[in-house]
Amino acid sequence: MVSLLNESLDVIKSRFAHSADKPEWIPLSLTLVEYPQGDLFGKFLAVISLVPFAIIAGFLALILFRRDLHTIVFFSGVIINECINFILKHTICQARPIKRDGLYTEYGMPSTHAQFMWFFAAYASFFIYIRLNYNCTIAERFWRTVVVIGCIIAAVLVTYSRVYLLYHSNIQVVWGALIGVVLGIAWFAITHTILTPLFPIIVSWRISEYLLLRDTTLIPNVLWFEYTSIRTEARARARKLSAIGRSH
Repeated sequence: MVSLLNESLDVIKSRFAHSADKPEWIPLSLTLVEYPQGDLFGKFLAVISLVPFAIIAGFLALILFRRDLHTIVFFSGVIINECINFILKHTICQARPIKRDGLYTEYGMPSTHAQFMWFFAAYASFFIYIRLNYNCTIAERFWRTVVVIGCIIAAVLVTYSRVYLLYHSNIQVVWGALIGVVLGIAWFAITHTILTPLFPIIVSWRISEYLLLRDTTLIPNVLWFEYTSIRTEARARARKLSAIGRSH
């Protein structure tokens, strides 16, 4: 009987020792969003709350393939906005509405998602109506308005999703939105009045030429300009190749 008891204790000890040697696995909460099971609207909002990551991916793609200075400065503002949010969170130290078993261990005031989206919406709106203030058709004005409204709707949905899914309280998303709007407007003002006049100087630097950085500030419609330039160049090269073929 004693031997059986000793064997059982040895088995229990070995299990505890084995479990202690195993590393603790935790989820990457950066993109992990929980929603109530069976709640389709909650699932929709969970997907919507991932919009900031799609925007960041878009920024990185544009910077990599277009090398436009204004896009780089815009994204720099996004990074500064995130740094300010991090500082505020760890200064205020206000907890989230509910604890989610360690999935979210950081603080909740102000909401990162709300601050990000309203920074983006505010900056994009001012950029479209002030920076892109050139003579355009009624259709172009319509689409500019559609884009601005789309940014605002996306910001509202992401903000609401954080409250609905109990990641933040009402006051946390309200403050996040207010701070995001203020920082977005401030960063646009700095970019438009201070940084944009420096773009021609920056693109003339040797490092800028090496990195193929470009300044499209004075080009009213970049898409149309690129389309016509590429079309003209393609036609010129086609005529040149045709002339070479005839000469042979």
